[in-house]
Amino acid sequence: MNNPRKRKKKKRKPSLAFRTNILLFTVFLLFTALILRLGILQIVHGDTYKKEVEKTEDITVNKPVPRGLIYDRNYHLIVDNEGINAITYTRSKTVKTTEMIEVAEKLSKFISINDEDMKAVKERDMKDFWILLHPEEAKKKITKAEYQKESDGELESKDLYKLQLDRITEKELASFSKQDLKTLAIFRKFNSGTYLTPEIVKNKGVTDKEMALVSENLDELPGVDTYVDWNRKYPFDSTLKSILGRTSSANTGLPKEKVEYYTSRGYSLNERIGLSNLELYYEDILHGQKGKFKTTLDKAGNIIGTESLTEGQRGKDLALTIDINFQKKVETIIENELKANKGSGNTKFLDRAFVVAMDPNTGEILALAGKRYSYDEEQRKYVMNDFAQGTYTTAYAMGSSVKGATILTGYQEGVISPGTVQYDAPIKLKDTNAKKSYTNMGPINDLTALKRSSNVYMFKTAIAIGGTQYTRPEQTMNVTDESFDIMRNRYAEFGLGKQTGIDLPGEQIGYKGNIRHAGLLMDFSIGQYDTYTPLQLAQYVSTIANGGYRMEPHIVKKMHEPVMKKGEIGPVFKEIAPKSLNKLSMKDEWIKRVQEGFRQVTQDTGGTAASFFADRPYKPAGKTGTAQAFYDGPNWVPGTVQPDTWNLTFVSYAPYDNPEIAISVVVPWAYQSSDNQMNKKIAQKVYDAYFNFKGGQ
Repeated sequence: MNNPRKRKKKKRKPSLAFRTNILLFTVFLLFTALILRLGILQIVHGDTYKKEVEKTEDITVNKPVPRGLIYDRNYHLIVDNEGINAITYTRSKTVKTTEMIEVAEKLSKFISINDEDMKAVKERDMKDFWILLHPEEAKKKITKAEYQKESDGELESKDLYKLQLDRITEKELASFSKQDLKTLAIFRKFNSGTYLTPEIVKNKGVTDKEMALVSENLDELPGVDTYVDWNRKYPFDSTLKSILGRTSSANTGLPKEKVEYYTSRGYSLNERIGLSNLELYYEDILHGQKGKFKTTLDKAGNIIGTESLTEGQRGKDLALTIDINFQKKVETIIENELKANKGSGNTKFLDRAFVVAMDPNTGEILALAGKRYSYDEEQRKYVMNDFAQGTYTTAYAMGSSVKGATILTGYQEGVISPGTVQYDAPIKLKDTNAKKSYTNMGPINDLTALKRSSNVYMFKTAIAIGGTQYTRPEQTMNVTDESFDIMRNRYAEFGLGKQTGIDLPGEQIGYKGNIRHAGLLMDFSIGQYDTYTPLQLAQYVSTIANGGYRMEPHIVKKMHEPVMKKGEIGPVFKEIAPKSLNKLSMKDEWIKRVQEGFRQVTQDTGGTAASFFADRPYKPAGKTGTAQAFYDGPNWVPGTVQPDTWNLTFVSYAPYDNPEIAISVVVPWAYQSSDNQMNKKIAQKVYDAYFNFKGGQ
C-alpha cells in the first residue's frame, strides 16, 4: 500500500528547485546589472567623475598698472612713476582667521612695520584681536542668562559680540606685547582686502633684505607675495603740483563716497585713482589697462597656482600746454612780489596773487600760477604755499579791467558809438555818495575813457543801457531790471561770469549780485559788483585780443600711447584742437576800437600802464584795474565788519598787433591806502620772462 506522506513529499521537490533557480537567476541579473553599471561609470563616465574629484576653479583677477606720465609742452618729464619694493597678501575664500593670524605672525619676523601703520591700529582693532586670540575667555564674558536670551530671540549674536567688546578690560589689552601688536598691524592689512585681490601690506621703506627674507620663505607664508609697486614722482618738486593733482595711495584706495562708482567700472578697492585736478580729470586716460592673471583654486577653495594672462599697459601719457620753465619763472615772480610787499604796513590783508597766461588764438594755457603767503601758527613764520587752483576756483571784484566789455556792450546796445564824447564829472544821486573817476577828466571819448580809465564814462554808458540818463545832482534814478541781464549776457560772451570750459574739475563762476538799482548797475560797469575768476579774466582779454572769438582754455595739448623705453615718447593718441565757444555778436570795427584803446593804455602818454610798458620791445596792449573791495579772506570773522581794501588787476596781450600771449594778473586785497602797483610790476616781469624764454635767453 502506498504511503500518502511519501507521495506528498515527492510533489514538493520540483517546486523547491524551481524557487532556488529563480533566486539564483535574480542574483545573477542583479550582479550583472551591477557589473554593467560599474563598467559604464568607469568606461563611459570615468573621466567626468575623475575631473569632479580633481575639480579646480579658475578666477581671473585684475593687476594694477602704473599711471601714465605727464610732460610739459617741450616734453620735460614733470610727473613720473618711481618703482618701490612691496609686499602683498592675497586672501583665499576658505582661509581661516586662525591661519591668517599664523601667517601674519610669521611675516612679522621678516619685516618691520611703519609707525603710520602701527598708529592706524585702534582700540577696536585690539579688542577684536583679543577675542580671536582668547576665544574661551571671550565666551566667559557672556552670562548663561544672556546666552539664553539669544536662544529665545531677545538678543542677536551681534549684541553678544558687543557685550564681549565692552567687557574687555584695559589690563587685558595691555597684555599685548610689541610683537602681538606688530602681528595685529599686519593681520589688519590682511583682513582689509577683498578675496583674491592682492592687498599691499607694506610698500614704504621695504628693504632689499626684507624682500629677500620674504621671497625665501614664501612656502611658509601662503597668500604672501613680493612685487615692485610704484609712487608718483615730481622731478620739478612743487612747481605746478597743485594743478597736477593728487592720487590715492595703496592704503587709502578708493574714496568711500565713490566706491560704488569705481567698482562698477572694474576698479579694486585698494586701487589708486586721481583725486584732484589733472589726475582726476584725466583719470580714464592716465589709469591704463590693467593686467590680468588667473588664480586657480582647488575644490576646497585654496589657491594652488597663478598664471599671468596679460601684462597690461600703463596709462597713456599727457603732454601739457605749459612750459615748465616758464611756469617756474612766473611762480618765482609772484613769490618775490608777495614777499617784497607784505612787509609794508599798507598790506595787512595781502596774502595771494595769481597769473594766468594763455595763447589767445588757441586757448592753450601757457602758465597757471597762484601763490598764498601767510603766517603759519605751528611754524611761527610766514610760509609760501602753491595756490594755482585759485585761478579758477576763487573769484574777486576785478575793477576797471572789465571796462573793455562795458564799452563793447554800449556799442552793441546802441547807447554809444566809436567816438562818442561824454563829460567826466562826479555823479551825485539822491541819498548816495558821489560816484566819480580818480580825477575829473571833462569831455572825453571812448578811447580816452579806456586809456585813462574813466569811471564816469562807464557809469553813463551803463545807466543809458538801463533806460535813463544823469542830468542833475541829487537826481532820483531808476533803471530797468533787464539792464542787469543785458550787461551780464554781454559780459558772458567774453567768458565773464561763466565757466571757461577748462579741462580741470571744480571751476567756479563767481558771485552774481541779486540786488538791482542804479548805483549797483554803475558799480557793475566798472567791475565792482559781480566777481570773476582770474581764468575768466584771461579768457575775456583773449577774446578781445583775437578779434572776438572766445576760445576754450585747455591745459592738455596731446595724449600719447605709452612706450616701455624710458625717455621715448609714444605715438600721438589724441591732440586737443583749438575750440571756439562763441563769437562776439559785435562788429569787427568795434572790437578793433577797443583794441586801440587797450594799446593806448600801455603805449601812449597818459595811459594808466604806459610807464611800465611803453619802452618794452614786445609792445603789449592792456587794461589796468583797481577795485574797492571788502576783505573776506581767511582771517575775517563772519559777522564782523569787513575792512576796506583794494584789489589790483591787469589784463593784457602782446604784441598788440599780432598777439601770441594774453595774461591776467590778479592781486586781491593788495593794499589799504597807497597803491603798490603790484599788478603792473608782476605783468611786466612775466612778459619779460616770456619773451626772454622765446628768444632763447
